[in-house]
Amino acid sequence: MTRSSSAPRRVRAATIFASAVLGVFVLGAGLAAWIGVRGAVAVQHLRSAEATVAAATADAQDPAGAIERLSDAASDTSAARSLTDDPIWSAAQALPWIGPQLAALSVTAAAVDDVASEAAPPLRTAAQLLAPDALRGPDGAIDVARVASAAPAVSDAAGVLQGAADRVSAIDAAPLLGSLASAVSSTSATLERAAADSDALQRATILFPRMLGADGPRSTLLLFQNNAEWRSLGGVVGAVAQVDSAEGHLALTAQASSGDFSVFAHDPALTLPDDVRGIFDTRPARYLQNTTQIPDFALGAQIAREMWRRTHGVDVDAVVAVDPVTLSYLLRATGPVTLPTGDELTADNAVPLLLDEVYRRFSDPRAQDAFFQSASSAVFQALVEGRGDPVALVDALTRAGAERRVLVWNADAADQSVLDGSTLQGALPASDGERTTIGVYLDDGTGSKMDSYLHPDIEAGWCGDDRVVVRVALRNGAPDPATLPAYVTGGGEYGVPVGDALTGVYVYLPRGAEVAARRTTSNDDTPSGFADGTHDGLSVVKWSVQLSPGRSGVLELDVRIPTTPRLDVVSTPTSDPTEVARAGACPTLAGVG
Repeated sequence: MTRSSSAPRRVRAATIFASAVLGVFVLGAGLAAWIGVRGAVAVQHLRSAEATVAAATADAQDPAGAIERLSDAASDTSAARSLTDDPIWSAAQALPWIGPQLAALSVTAAAVDDVASEAAPPLRTAAQLLAPDALRGPDGAIDVARVASAAPAVSDAAGVLQGAADRVSAIDAAPLLGSLASAVSSTSATLERAAADSDALQRATILFPRMLGADGPRSTLLLFQNNAEWRSLGGVVGAVAQVDSAEGHLALTAQASSGDFSVFAHDPALTLPDDVRGIFDTRPARYLQNTTQIPDFALGAQIAREMWRRTHGVDVDAVVAVDPVTLSYLLRATGPVTLPTGDELTADNAVPLLLDEVYRRFSDPRAQDAFFQSASSAVFQALVEGRGDPVALVDALTRAGAERRVLVWNADAADQSVLDGSTLQGALPASDGERTTIGVYLDDGTGSKMDSYLHPDIEAGWCGDDRVVVRVALRNGAPDPATLPAYVTGGGEYGVPVGDALTGVYVYLPRGAEVAARRTTSNDDTPSGFADGTHDGLSVVKWSVQLSPGRSGVLELDVRIPTTPRLDVVSTPTSDPTEVARAGACPTLAGVG
């Protein structure tokens, strides 16, 4: 009896166990289906939102309408968020492999929903306040009070955008599937750009009213850099102008060329710090052309300000530097302007006309400076008259700022602090526990305008733990020197053969960095040389290289420095916007062609 009764019990136990296992599998399949369906629907909503946002941002002529359409994406982003934020989804995020995929989708959906629901409303308010037809009064003055009133709304939007960008950028992409990793990366890049743009707009709504005379008359000194003759921050300063502002009114009150400041050749305008003199001697304080040679615009701006005070008797409140490429960006917004010579200056011909053609027309440097002044004044006058679409102007200045072509210094410390951390300050490379920043600055040593023909290729990358390789390649692409004016080639005045280009490359490394090795390769017989220094605690390696037409040279530095999550490289902006320093994979010394 015992045996016969135990068999049915075993059968029943087996049946119960099998049913339980089957139930688990059914439940697992159900959960998988639940998650899969919700995930697929969430992705559809995010794609719909992406399409709405893309259509909105493409309409640069109607920012208010674009923001309204951006708000339309909120229903999709909200749906995607709710689909990826229930208890079952949250619990599944702890599972191996599938968990990171679900977590990434959930974080992305929440971040994008925050932007659509929380950033769009204040942006709508700011767009209404900054509408082009409401910014100028009957007398043509900019309504500085209206600009300032947009600051709180822009600040709110900027905070939301930065928070969303930070959360998505913190997602670990390593375990993600290819398509999801790509989508997260794309979303992260979009949010980073939006956060940067909103941050720039926030700073502008705070600072521009002050610089435009909202709190009393202001004077600003404009420095026009010439990228045909490199200096660390762009190029030699060939022309300057004083712009006065009061309650939104702007006026060009005085102009000068670099030749008007010769008095400082033997009497430096300022005493430079010892470490700066050790690298650049006293030249930046003796020649206006060299005030942007120091890769710290705060110091160069103060030198230019003192030079202007001594020669014109005015203590300006701010100093701003721009270059011909910036003018070309502005001309896309204002349209062409006519110069006193009869030339029509356009977005397409501004750079070649100002950095090449002018030297073929005029052999006298003063005539060249006068032409440059007239071009700059014509663009400025177009801006004062209100020509150009404001959105396009903002885009132009944003692009120029991102490329470090617009630099701003304010004598008032509170005003200047508004720009802290932005590219507009033109500050020395800054590094911390999260980011390593390396600066590579180029300076002409030929006394010529040959740098329009020099092409730099600058890159850096982590090459294992605590090791960075910096690679700087230079190529002289000049034509037959006989076809170039003597003022362009330098005419051999400073001991450099006609057609050759002598360049000083200054590599600024973070505090504590150690150069383990330095290598150079060149197909030019002219030897290169090294010098070392420090600037505000940063290690500086100077490489001097002289190249004849068609020749190239390469510098490679092997640097020991603690690894950080991010690596950046900043460099001298040249006349070619496509020549951008980059940080990425470990560079290799590929030789020269």
